[in-house]
Amino acid sequence: MKAAKKTAVKKAAVEKTAAKKTAARKTAPAAKTATAKKTAAKKTAAKTATAKKAAAVAKAAVEQPQPQPAGKPESPAALVRRARRINRELAEVYPYAHPELDFENPFQLLVATVLSAQTTDLRVNQTTPTLFAKYPTPEDLAVANPEEVEEILRPCGFFRAKTKSVIGLSKGLVEQFGGEVPGRLEDLVKLPGVGRKTAFVVLGNAFGRPGITVDTHFQRLVRRWRWTAETDPDKIEAAVGALFPKSDWTDLSHHVIWHGRRMCHARKPACGVCPIAPLCPAYGEGETDPEKAKKLLKYEKGGFPGQRLKPPQAYLDAGGRPAPPLGGAASGT
Repeated sequence: MKAAKKTAVKKAAVEKTAAKKTAARKTAPAAKTATAKKTAAKKTAAKTATAKKAAAVAKAAVEQPQPQPAGKPESPAALVRRARRINRELAEVYPYAHPELDFENPFQLLVATVLSAQTTDLRVNQTTPTLFAKYPTPEDLAVANPEEVEEILRPCGFFRAKTKSVIGLSKGLVEQFGGEVPGRLEDLVKLPGVGRKTAFVVLGNAFGRPGITVDTHFQRLVRRWRWTAETDPDKIEAAVGALFPKSDWTDLSHHVIWHGRRMCHARKPACGVCPIAPLCPAYGEGETDPEKAKKLLKYEKGGFPGQRLKPPQAYLDAGGRPAPPLGGAASGT
């Protein structure tokens, strides 16, 4: 009995092992097939991803503006055409461009422009309401206590020198021009602290007489665009003025300065969203990825307030936002 029982147990173990081997043989092809299918799917997915990436790169290469190749020098006629086209493109981007200093009359604009040296228009606009409330006319400012004016102008920086200039130009207006701001370049530059740049701002925006405002933004951009290689402001003014009709000069100044403040920055231009990238020899100096470039935009292009507390209605209609008063939260500077 015991022998028979052992034999039966042994036979059952052998049959069980054989069954396992048979099951394994049947399962192996299916497992191999599943693994093969999975590997093939991975390879197909990888090829598809590679193809998509290659297509995206190719598309970007076609759509993304490329820097102008270095070749023979641009002819004078070609330079004029390119420069004027850039101005036309910027006019479409900034149709509401305007002087970004708050003013209600030529005197206020003259003083505000002098104060804007070495600071932002925003800071000037936040400071001048107090100044003009206390000294509304040249006659008032001409006899002002310098220490009181200095205290008002302190937020603008270089407040002692600026106090001397605005009081001095006010005295000049009273003594030489009967308290009225003259509408001629040769008269304006006689006043303390008033150079050609300041004079052209006043002439173009208070008197409607064309002029080119060569500030730091203007200088940077026209050299970046290779309109001129000059570095002296007066020579830049002459070189750029020769590319455009005189009637375009004031608006041209606004377009270039606005673009310099909002998009074509000194250290990191937002090349990836620039509307004139195909016309710019310096394309690629800044961020070319559109999404990253968007984050570099300032003022209304980046969703921030502009520089004026009281901007023109056209600017507000276009979605622009007024700047906060002194002491308020300011963004986009």
